[in-house]
Amino acid sequence: MASQQELRKHYVGKDVADVPKPAVVLDAAIIRRHCKTMLQTVKTLDVAFRAHVKSHKTTEIAELQVADKTIDANFIASTPLEIETLTPLLKKLKAEDRRVNVLYGIPLVPSQVGRLAKIAREVGEGSITVMIDHPDQVEYLQGFFAITNFPAPVFVKVDTGYHRAGLPPAALNKQGLLEKLADAERQGYAKLLGVYSHSSLSYAGTSPEDAMAHLTQEIVGCKEALECHLQLLPSKKELIISVGATPQALASQNLLGDNASRPETLALKELLQKPSAQDRGAKVKVEIHAGVYTLLDMQQMSTKARFHTGSAEEEVAISVLAEVCSVYNDGERANPETLLAAGTLALGREPCPNYSGWGVVSHWGRGESVSSSRLIVERISQEHSIVAFEDCAVNPSKIPLRVGQVVKLYPNHACVTASFYGFYFVVDSDQDPEAAKIVDVWVRNRGSEITESTLLSRFQ
Repeated sequence: MASQQELRKHYVGKDVADVPKPAVVLDAAIIRRHCKTMLQTVKTLDVAFRAHVKSHKTTEIAELQVADKTIDANFIASTPLEIETLTPLLKKLKAEDRRVNVLYGIPLVPSQVGRLAKIAREVGEGSITVMIDHPDQVEYLQGFFAITNFPAPVFVKVDTGYHRAGLPPAALNKQGLLEKLADAERQGYAKLLGVYSHSSLSYAGTSPEDAMAHLTQEIVGCKEALECHLQLLPSKKELIISVGATPQALASQNLLGDNASRPETLALKELLQKPSAQDRGAKVKVEIHAGVYTLLDMQQMSTKARFHTGSAEEEVAISVLAEVCSVYNDGERANPETLLAAGTLALGREPCPNYSGWGVVSHWGRGESVSSSRLIVERISQEHSIVAFEDCAVNPSKIPLRVGQVVKLYPNHACVTASFYGFYFVVDSDQDPEAAKIVDVWVRNRGSEITESTLLSRFQ
């Protein structure tokens, strides 16, 4: 693949409709707005924030996620390569006197210990945090210390109902896990930061009340995990309750503004500020984490996690460019349809709970007035898809598209869609309301990529 410099030289200034397709387009204006709103929210609520980078996998968006220099620059990554890609940014932030930390977001496995430790040694003490949920993982922290000569910060993973990873709150001390961790801290090769929960159960929500209830459930679950094991936890240090996913993070925005006085928002706000009912001699602080809030997608729009949310055109920053191959408006089929040269390998095949399609066609570049009937990707194959009216059974209208036309599609799941592409074409609707001119190209790191250089680095 061409370098980022070469891509910028070739594409910046061109019309986005002229690029090879299918292609992913990001609207920097929407991303900036989402990042700014989130930072303002957590700062006003006096809670910490941790930005997930696995959705976009770019340093450009990561930097926007922590743009407020008055708060710590905390991240989560799903792969060591994501953290390696972030390393120049981490060093830059540290040079600006920012505290930086990246959590490797799955329970620690031995093959990644050396790789993570080398990054930590390069960036500095406290820069790389690991997650554990089994006593056998504690011994891996000795390998981290052997390379860095400083302790590994640790979150213990709590399962608050999602059942992907973690321990039930009442069983956090599985087989003496907390005792082993306390002993590792006394020996100097571990440092307990707190407990961590991630629950995507909130993806099934359909209202602000649902999203706030999921955030409450996570905090209460983590609070229970701490309070059930007070005698095993250090009593004179701050511990963190780290909770969230994008719907929960967006739900925190409901605690400000016109809806701040609602009973459910007042109760959640109090819980965020006072998560521990027992006096442990130290403060327990809530940290909210999220990632896809930067881009949003049709799945996230379906959760309706905020009381005030705009349309997909206003809120979704990621879209896929595709070309119309053919149009069937003349009775060839039971209902009008259009064939697009973009399929599963351009959009993904993740469903969305509030409609039966695989993407929604934007009004961008279509020239017709906005109607109440959406065009959706109704059927999908590997390299092509079929577009129809969402209510085609009652809407006999012709599809308002033409052969060769370029359309933008809003995907169901931004994380999956983005994974098919090596780079993003960036537009900026603040500068260009038509969002047609390419202002930058952002290269995405391939999150599971193993190159010869990375393989060698593990054994050096």
